[in-house]
Amino acid sequence: MLEGWACRYKVLPSGTRQVLAFLMPGDACDLHIGLLAEMDHSIQTITPAKVATIERVDMDALMDRRPAIARAMYISQLIDEGTMRAWITSMGRRTSTERVAHLMCELYLRARNIGLNAEDSLSLPLSQILLADALGMTAVHINRVLKELRLQGAMALGRGSLEIIDPDMIVRIAGFDDGYLHRRLRVA
Repeated sequence: MLEGWACRYKVLPSGTRQVLAFLMPGDACDLHIGLLAEMDHSIQTITPAKVATIERVDMDALMDRRPAIARAMYISQLIDEGTMRAWITSMGRRTSTERVAHLMCELYLRARNIGLNAEDSLSLPLSQILLADALGMTAVHINRVLKELRLQGAMALGRGSLEIIDPDMIVRIAGFDDGYLHRRLRVA
């Protein structure tokens, strides 16, 4: 992703959608997809976006010639897998309030790391329906949870923006530990 936001998702036979990941500028997706006959999920842009595609043969040659790039791509993939484990943990063991708070912490931190947000706010182009699909909730339930987090003074989600009102509180509610994002990892 060069610009904009996208999501990785699956549509179930019932027609419902499960969002599996959000992609932001700088994210690479499906490094090894060329090894498979077809993808088992879909990717859709959420905002206007610029996406770079690299042919499999060119990517293989680049990674062969430039070990630092290969290492960076593999680290990116490992961080994606760590993020997936965090999402699975949220779906399986966190309460709905913890789950929403955890995702907001993750998105805020990821956006901050690439310069997308101001001091305490983030332009967040995700509808409540999209968030519900990511968190395994109904739109009505996520609306209740967002209201609860706002009334507690932790965060506020407005149309297109997330404001972190009390960073310590939202981290505490989420039980958030950013270790799975490996922010301190050096590529070279």
